[in-house]
Amino acid sequence: MLRVLAVDDEKPLLEELLYLLRSDPRVRSAEGASDATGALRRVTRALESGPDGPDGIDVVFLDIQMAGLTGLDIARLLAGFVRPPLIVFVTAHEGFAVQAFDLKAVDYVLKPVRPERLAEAVRRACALLERPDGAAERRAAAPQPRAEPAAGSAAPAGAGGAGGAERAPEQIAVELGGVTRFVAIADIAYVEAQGDYARLHTDDGSHLVRIPLSTLEERWAPRGFVRIHRRHLVALGRIDELRIDAGTTSVRVGPAELQVSRRHARELRDLLMRQATG
Repeated sequence: MLRVLAVDDEKPLLEELLYLLRSDPRVRSAEGASDATGALRRVTRALESGPDGPDGIDVVFLDIQMAGLTGLDIARLLAGFVRPPLIVFVTAHEGFAVQAFDLKAVDYVLKPVRPERLAEAVRRACALLERPDGAAERRAAAPQPRAEPAAGSAAPAGAGGAGGAERAPEQIAVELGGVTRFVAIADIAYVEAQGDYARLHTDDGSHLVRIPLSTLEERWAPRGFVRIHRRHLVALGRIDELRIDAGTTSVRVGPAELQVSRRHARELRDLLMRQATG
């Protein structure tokens, strides 16, 4: 059974979350913290106690946007420990899903929290902890501690490795019917801009995420995604054909034919040529 800490700086929402968690038979105990300081103090005591100690905590349900440190900040701090608790983000904002997954979150639950959706997050946490290699997996999942940045500098989220290069995530969280799924970025053929949202096209269908196309372009450049139009971002390796007809350039990606803007046509041709010649 789970020992849980819920963190939210809005008292009514925290009380509702604790009520739902305490109503779940898989939750042994559920404590609350209304700010980052209280949360870190409680988690520190749990880590000092050890995972099997009397003050241990298995899962932290974290709001993201709070006064002072955000939930993402707290998760990054916890990731430096050898055996951190599992993290489930509970937030009203869809746009942090990529960062949440990069921090090895077990789940990403949107507010207002529905009981059945929270129960699914509890199930996922239980399934991970009950695995024979669960403890080892948690240690492997946690990023290694990083040196503190020099005063006045800021390390980017997800930075690591030589020179502080940003590590591209392997998956992206998408919300469908109140259930969060993780879609492998390698399965995405192209992305279509739809206002402040982006539609991810895979061989099995499409998924809408509340992330601007420009943001995905920046994050996924290391994974081979290139901008071909103000509306489209394409995985270079998924382009089947390049067509030039009467000065108009287009590409075929599976069954879809996408127009390439004049601004991006030359760069795309050069990239495809370099790819073809190794």
